[in-house]
Amino acid sequence: MKPSAPTAERLLRRGRSLEWVTLLWNVVAVLVLAVLALTTTSVALAGFGLDSLIEIAASTVVLWELSGTGEERQRRALRLIAFAFLALGTYLLVQSTVALATGHRAEPTAGGIAWTAVTAVVMFLLAAGKRRTGRALGNPVLETEGRVTFIDGVLATAVLLGLVLNAMAGWWWADPVAGYVIVVYAFREAVAVLRAG
Repeated sequence: MKPSAPTAERLLRRGRSLEWVTLLWNVVAVLVLAVLALTTTSVALAGFGLDSLIEIAASTVVLWELSGTGEERQRRALRLIAFAFLALGTYLLVQSTVALATGHRAEPTAGGIAWTAVTAVVMFLLAAGKRRTGRALGNPVLETEGRVTFIDGVLATAVLLGLVLNAMAGWWWADPVAGYVIVVYAFREAVAVLRAG
């Protein structure tokens, strides 16, 4: 059942607001994670920074899609999100494999641990809001991007776990393994989005 015009407008405003918050958070995240990844040489943090770039692209696509209508526009938006995930997964697959093969040891920091912990909470909250709003609005693009944001929260949790295991137990391999977690989710989400579109 489609929402009434006033309800639909309110839901659209909420959807745009959620996307703007996601977009701004991820712009800051790219800068923070770039500094952290360079200072720690963490594959997982670098990959998570790239995931933030993907999230920026996805939020931009959704904002574009919410400004217009039509199934073709929605299909195009979904394809763009899927291809961004494929690019991220491919990059991280190579980086994580190289890190494991060469025995690369990242230096964990309190900043990386704190940032990923806060990011996980923020992404899970945003994802829930997008899922509810997208479903109420009957907008598959907003709902799909809500899944992207949820995955971002899962990835933040995986990266956090890798950083903590590296810092507390000296498990250097936990960092690139966290990168592989991102690879699996990126490819899985890309396939799901392409099938849906």
